[in-house]
Amino acid sequence: MKSRFLWAAAMIVLPLPAAMVLGADTIALSPARLPGFAALLAQQPAIAAPAGWKALSEAEAWTALSRAGDAGRQGARWAYARSLIAQRRGAEAHGVLSVMQQDDPDLAMVAAFRLARGAAYVLTGRPSDALDVLGGNGLADNPEGCAWRMRALAEAGYAAQALGEGRCALPAVNARGGRARLPFVLAAARAAIETGQPDDALGWLAGVSDRDMQADIYRARAYLALGRPEEARARLDRAGQRGSMTERMDAQLTGIELGLATHALAPAAALKQLADLRFIWRGDHIEERALRLSYRLSGEAKDSGGALATGAILFRFFDPAAQGPGFVSGLQAHLTAVLNASNTLPLDQAAGIFWDHRDLMPSGAEGDKLASSLGARLQEAGLYDRAAELFEHLLFVRAQDLARGPLSVRVASLHILAGHSDRALSALNRTAQDGYTDEMIHARKRVEAAALSQAGKIPEAFAVLQEVPDAGALRAEILWNKRDWSGLIAETGHALPSGGALSDVDQAIILRHAIALAMLGHEDALAALHSRYAAVFARLPTAPVFEMLTASADTVNPGAIARAMASLPTASPAGEMAALFDVARK
Repeated sequence: MKSRFLWAAAMIVLPLPAAMVLGADTIALSPARLPGFAALLAQQPAIAAPAGWKALSEAEAWTALSRAGDAGRQGARWAYARSLIAQRRGAEAHGVLSVMQQDDPDLAMVAAFRLARGAAYVLTGRPSDALDVLGGNGLADNPEGCAWRMRALAEAGYAAQALGEGRCALPAVNARGGRARLPFVLAAARAAIETGQPDDALGWLAGVSDRDMQADIYRARAYLALGRPEEARARLDRAGQRGSMTERMDAQLTGIELGLATHALAPAAALKQLADLRFIWRGDHIEERALRLSYRLSGEAKDSGGALATGAILFRFFDPAAQGPGFVSGLQAHLTAVLNASNTLPLDQAAGIFWDHRDLMPSGAEGDKLASSLGARLQEAGLYDRAAELFEHLLFVRAQDLARGPLSVRVASLHILAGHSDRALSALNRTAQDGYTDEMIHARKRVEAAALSQAGKIPEAFAVLQEVPDAGALRAEILWNKRDWSGLIAETGHALPSGGALSDVDQAIILRHAIALAMLGHEDALAALHSRYAAVFARLPTAPVFEMLTASADTVNPGAIARAMASLPTASPAGEMAALFDVARK
């Protein structure tokens, strides 16, 4: 209990100065700071050995903190922080050091203070934060700085860099004894194993008791790497029976590696055991090793789905660069294999895999082609919403500059097919830019007109089409779908085919014109139409429809017209755009 009060006493900043009264009920207090200690600390000898972390008794620390005045408070805190580091009480040391830096920000530039902060971070399991403060002037060649940096690098997964600190760190490591030395030795041994230097690992562990479980596990891994499985198994048997949960998981994983190396464990069984291990153990170097092994075994078994599942976790939650050369490209190859159009994977599952792993898509044309192929499959299946989302991802995340032109047309078209004219217009507005060719500008305006038509904004759609050449067919399509018979007669009257052989599109234009005339009862115009095209239609399958429509208005009833509309050729004067305008009508 006394130690808690002692730590709290170190947190005290200063007696507060007189309060400033701002109002009847409002008082502001501004604590003073204690600058100047940074300059004093910078003049003191560097902490180059473990003796620099001098441990104090509780009584000594309490006395120093309680008697320190304003001038000596930072010094008392510094002595207490070093004592906490010596006792491996990192969290408390970090708290004291943080208060010191609040009172004197210049301490962040002093090498000894940065070393203390780095040590506190390592002791609290924050190696990445430790690396942020353990570099720079004053610590690069400092044995104590090298020792803590080696430990932080090893625990952060940078094995090669950690081993590179070994020579510099050795004097500080050797100056420690007993339990104080062990974490640094284990860090060096782990780095040696993970960089493929098992002999060096055994050298670091030579002075460590056989009773230490983690050391026994590292010895087992080293013996396994040296091709001495029996010695590895003997070490693992001891480690698996006692030790912490972390050590037991490490021993279990090493046992799987041993079973694979000696062919006592089949790859499929190993994958199951690895999955069971990862189910109960997450977030450290043990999980990373398990994922790495699972990824390798799945790849060797040609199981791209399994490799993708484990490799994606490695990519997102661990350092991809630490997984070896070709890891990212290999992972992208597995994704490509899963999403390939010839794959038998159901379309909904393929789409789900794409969204789950879109951050792994290959860059450039290869990734675009893969995504486009899946998008086309979704479109063919009538899943317009899903297809639009996929192509929209390409449009706003991957496409650049002028490449957005044709892609924006496709995205907007899919939104229209899905019945979302607002999204179509938004996609076009967000991709508006200078530099598009005239042809692309016209393509975008055609789709914009279809979206406006779907939204019921016919005048606005016509206004957009004024800037598009040869847009008469599109205007006629809008009028036809809106059943604007007068407008359709006016639009198509001057565009009727001149005669001769009639294509399916020509027949559709004439028959639609005839329907509009019949709906409005224009008998004279129908008679003229019959006189003009009767001979040509006589040779066509649509002759009965033409004859019925162009007969006397008295013989044409609404039911006959409905049948005529259903019998029209499927070809549309609007060409490929007809599907968008037809959706607008529905």
